[in-house]
Amino acid sequence: MRYIDAFNHFFPKRYYDALLETPAGAKDLGKRVRGIPALSDLDLRLRIVEQFENYSQVLSHGLPPIERLWGPEQSPEMAKIANDGLAEVAAKHPKHFVGWSALLPMNAPEAAAKEAERALKNGANAVQLATNANGVPLDEPKFLPIFDVVAAAGKPILLHPARTRDMPDYPTEKVSKYEICSVLGWPYETGVTLARLVFSKIMDRHPDLKVIAHHLGGVVPYLEGRVAHSFDQMGVRTSDEDYESLRKSLKKRPYDYFKDFYGDTAVEGARAATVCGLDFFGADHVVFASDCPFDKEKGPGYIRDTITVLNSLPLSDAEREKIYYRNAEMLFGLAPLAACSNASPNAGG
Repeated sequence: MRYIDAFNHFFPKRYYDALLETPAGAKDLGKRVRGIPALSDLDLRLRIVEQFENYSQVLSHGLPPIERLWGPEQSPEMAKIANDGLAEVAAKHPKHFVGWSALLPMNAPEAAAKEAERALKNGANAVQLATNANGVPLDEPKFLPIFDVVAAAGKPILLHPARTRDMPDYPTEKVSKYEICSVLGWPYETGVTLARLVFSKIMDRHPDLKVIAHHLGGVVPYLEGRVAHSFDQMGVRTSDEDYESLRKSLKKRPYDYFKDFYGDTAVEGARAATVCGLDFFGADHVVFASDCPFDKEKGPGYIRDTITVLNSLPLSDAEREKIYYRNAEMLFGLAPLAACSNASPNAGG
């Protein structure tokens, strides 16, 4: 079996060194990434990849999002450094890293659209977007040109949750407590952002746009009943907005848009969540991903656990191949290659 890990994280050195010098790079998520060597140590990362036979990665940058690190006067240049850095890593190690995704300076929307175009022309296989841009929703009109560029390129969006402590869980508080903002807030915000893409009509504007929602679509699969039946009645709970007319103006039933999104298997090796997400999206709309290297072992743990869970499920050979690599080949525009043998038989497949 071949394994293409579609959503994992790595920082090229020049970008990572600059990140460490920013105020945001010293606290919260910045503190988190400092404690995981495989996020920036290329030799260590190569050794982790080589622990799994026929396994390779499509690299994405980690958080914090670039707009939380630099202002709009610096973020466009830093995005170029980040993207060129991943492109260089992938080019030097094509057996380990079969592709990469670009990040964008979302606090400079015009520059972000230009960088998306530049990076995609330079070989990026996807564009990674956070679920908000410094608290601004992605369906703001100023971001529409970015979706235009990505859709025209035929490449997917990797949607990564990005809720922070300064987005409190209750209006009486100033910050989110107990790391709820990420542990519970990230799956929620993923669902929120998918809904905003639907009801803002971005998906009607770009019906062929592929969006891969990290962590198997967040709360959406588990809340399938509410996503289906409650959104079918959108407008009955609201008196000062004509949501019924909006719903009727959509090209499809709301539920069908959510089914058309993609999810990845990065759910920390949880079997129940994996079963739920696969049941919702189906094998045609799920890609294998590990979220490496954010496990307790800081590298191989989520890879191994995710493969173990998937191999325990009653999937057909065709379904397993779609999830492990065929869907990724299609979405990222990767040439179907013979399985690339790295080193060890520990993949579990």
